[in-house]
Amino acid sequence: MSDVLSTAPLAASARAERWHEAVSRTFIPLDVTFLEREPSPGSIVGRRVGVLQVAHVEAGPQLVTRSRRLIARDGQEFLTLSLQLRGSSLKEQDGRETVIRPGEFSLSDSSRRFRKRLDERFRFTSFHFPRQALRVPDEDLRAVTATAFRPDEASAALVSTYFTRMARAADSFDDTAGRQVAATALDLLALLIDERRGRLAPPSSETAAATLVRVKDHIVRNLSDPELSPSGIAAAHFMSVRSLHQLFRSEGVTVGCWIRLQRLERCRRDLLRPEAQSGGVAAVARRWGFVSPSHFSRCFRAAYGMTPREWQLDGASDGVIIAVTV
Repeated sequence: MSDVLSTAPLAASARAERWHEAVSRTFIPLDVTFLEREPSPGSIVGRRVGVLQVAHVEAGPQLVTRSRRLIARDGQEFLTLSLQLRGSSLKEQDGRETVIRPGEFSLSDSSRRFRKRLDERFRFTSFHFPRQALRVPDEDLRAVTATAFRPDEASAALVSTYFTRMARAADSFDDTAGRQVAATALDLLALLIDERRGRLAPPSSETAAATLVRVKDHIVRNLSDPELSPSGIAAAHFMSVRSLHQLFRSEGVTVGCWIRLQRLERCRRDLLRPEAQSGGVAAVARRWGFVSPSHFSRCFRAAYGMTPREWQLDGASDGVIIAVTV
């Protein structure tokens, strides 16, 4: 369930204090200065996905700072990835000053001073998580804070798309799925930082293609296993999870997305088999690794625009019969 906070019902004179409290509670203790005489209404809609605190934020012009005083007082070490959706922000940290425009995203680190200025009404989606959850060297992280990751960069676009879709579907994840989705998101972010820092040595196209074929074969043969995960797949092929994600980058999807699409295609096929009419939708979903029937139905509808049952009924009315092969 999402947590919703809005200062719209408050008088303008009471909004500043309430907003400051909300921002500090959602993220970390921060100083907020409004850049308009009477603060405009603001809203924060938050939802947890694994280790990630996802928040959709919209408000009027303001200046947000994380000072030495606040750092010394709480000592919290969190990172925040912000996807700018409306308005531009000027971010400062680690000696850099960068304008983040709509469509771009950036990182900030709560363990060091930073400053964020928004001179117009803005909207962004943020992902707040413990520093230790992102396994990258500190020197690499310091090199990318307050820099812009742009949508015209292939790897940054993949990360942005994954985080965006995760935020939209946040309410549909149970605890287990949320942890897996969040872990994949941070693996992709770590891979992007490695690439930005020049730490990835791309394999030859022939080697990568052959490895990808083997990995896909392994995935297809294990689709029925609900525990199938990027970490397990990587271990079975003696590679890191980051290397696995790098392989699938050429496909334009994440590993988890490719697994889900393969499972959905097999479910869609099996739902039209005669035995599925008596066995039920849930049995088909379990056969292909979906643990939660409700999660399966949401994924199916998102992929095909109809529920599994509607797909069955349409197939039956059209006289579609899929033969069982042995």
